Amino acid sequence: MQIDLTGKTALVTGSTQGIGLAIAEGLASAGARVGVNGRSEESVGRAVDELRAAVPGADVVPVVADVATDDGFAAAVEAMPEVDALVNNLGIFESRPALEITDEEWRRFFEVNVLAGVRLTRHHLPEMTRRGWGRILYIASDSAVVTPVEMIHYGMSKTALLAVSRGFAKEAAGTGVTVNSVIAGPTHTGGVEEFVRSLVGDDLPWDEAQREFMTKHRPQSLLQRLIEPHEIAAMVTYLSSPLASATTGGALRVDGGYVDAVLP
Repeated sequence: MQIDLTGKTALVTGSTQGIGLAIAEGLASAGARVGVNGRSEESVGRAVDELRAAVPGADVVPVVADVATDDGFAAAVEAMPEVDALVNNLGIFESRPALEITDEEWRRFFEVNVLAGVRLTRHHLPEMTRRGWGRILYIASDSAVVTPVEMIHYGMSKTALLAVSRGFAKEAAGTGVTVNSVIAGPTHTGGVEEFVRSLVGDDLPWDEAQREFMTKHRPQSLLQRLIEPHEIAAMVTYLSSPLASATTGGALRVDGGYVDAVLP
């Protein structure tokens, strides 16, 4: 299968590290011009250098903007006014006892994890439909449907993304634009390593620590390990391509598999 995104432009929000950076690399490797987004010039510059080292000749656009804010949204649109593929990857997570989550934290998770992508979709979808081609993706999570008790505010935001993507897919029906979400399972990133250590401690070697985390806190996983970012990126690159022209309104799983009756 040859995925060719030559001549296409993609914006990946929150792409200076982890899943977002892996997605940017996947799209660049397929020939796309890719916008790398982060909140600081330092983090974006570092990611751009890393991406160009990984994909020689990559066409990369630095997009320094906090897209969860009005000003950041405007800056991102100014940097990349038109895109062929929009990957709404930006997201935050944390562990917090359910009854200790404040109103402010509930709002913050909604603003960052949901509304940032909605704003960008509202901007880019009309132009995509006018051109008759486009791809919009939301990076959701297995926490959308199997919500961990220690992070229900995060789970809420990811459940919302499933509704958002399905609704915008209906808005784009028949236009040549597809809208999908990707349900990512627990993924091996720096932030997740810290999260795992906060739950299982620092005494075990990493391989044992992640196995204990999966056994105790994500026992429904069939993969029984953390997913690597490039495994998420492979699905996103495919969905961003012409090859996925008949896939829209879906929630595609890259979650490591689940025991029976956990997911629909």
